[in-house]
Amino acid sequence: MVLSVEDCAKAVALVEDGRNYEYVARVLHTHRSTIKRVVERFRQTGQNKRKAGSGRKRKTTALDDRYIRNNALRDRHLTAVQTRNRLQEVRGKDVSVFTVRRRLHEVGLKSCRPATGPKLLPRHRVARLQFSREHLRWNLGQWSNVLFTDESRFCLNSPDGRERVWRRTGERFAECAFSPRLSHGGGSVMVWAGISREAHTELVFVDGSLTAHRYIEEILANHVVPFSQNIGDDFILMQDNARPHSAMCVTEYLEEVGINKMNWPACSPDLNPIEHVWDMLGRSVRGREVAPASIHELRLALEEAWGNIQQEDICNLIDSMSRRLQAVIAARGGNTKY
Repeated sequence: MVLSVEDCAKAVALVEDGRNYEYVARVLHTHRSTIKRVVERFRQTGQNKRKAGSGRKRKTTALDDRYIRNNALRDRHLTAVQTRNRLQEVRGKDVSVFTVRRRLHEVGLKSCRPATGPKLLPRHRVARLQFSREHLRWNLGQWSNVLFTDESRFCLNSPDGRERVWRRTGERFAECAFSPRLSHGGGSVMVWAGISREAHTELVFVDGSLTAHRYIEEILANHVVPFSQNIGDDFILMQDNARPHSAMCVTEYLEEVGINKMNWPACSPDLNPIEHVWDMLGRSVRGREVAPASIHELRLALEEAWGNIQQEDICNLIDSMSRRLQAVIAARGGNTKY
């Protein structure tokens, strides 16, 4: 057992005060041989610190370490095995995978799950950057005129990546520690909704495929147009670039009813605050004591969870628009933490 420098000093002081090794070992919760070794070391060297041991000779040189680090920094998706193979091929150094991992840990690099997001092409980055710069100076009054809308699909039985089980060695495929997967999540429900700083729309269930004509008749005419009348002439509709939203007939209908739509950049879910509302909705349904066992129960659970969402939480999400835009500008149009 290794004692700290302070404990070593206490041990030496107690022994010199006339205490025997057994007594000191009980006080410091260690072995008698450890106390004896500490005292002998102090009498020989006059120090309580351990002598620096020679240890095992380091197998990699400073150049090898720099090569390992630079490879990981150039390609963050390289595995330790691939880095080890490159080191052996280029520099003729044969080391273990554990050595490569230790060298990466020494420079502050550790293996983590990558953040995910949509694949952004150069044109996507340009559009996101332009949108962020144009709307960066919008105040809360201007954002209050915007209705953020989106569709989302909720599966009856879909893993969220947070499920954990307790198991012993060799029980990975034991029935008690196994999580079965159902085809297509055991069934799903598609919903549409909109949020603003003033209020949020009803939760609309979309059965089957959402076409442009159904989008006009079931959503725009029944929910968006009545909602816009509460805000007035400054009302702005935010919708993404899904095919039913960008169809010509939808554009013509919005012009006919006098609704302005926001020129939304493609592949930008991190800019839409309603995405976080979907996450809140999903967590609420998954957190129920009795999980929904059928599509009907899932619909009821979603309706209840939607009714329990606080408008204050929605306002906080919409108030974060300036921070979202700043994050996109800082990332030069790239993905952000939102």
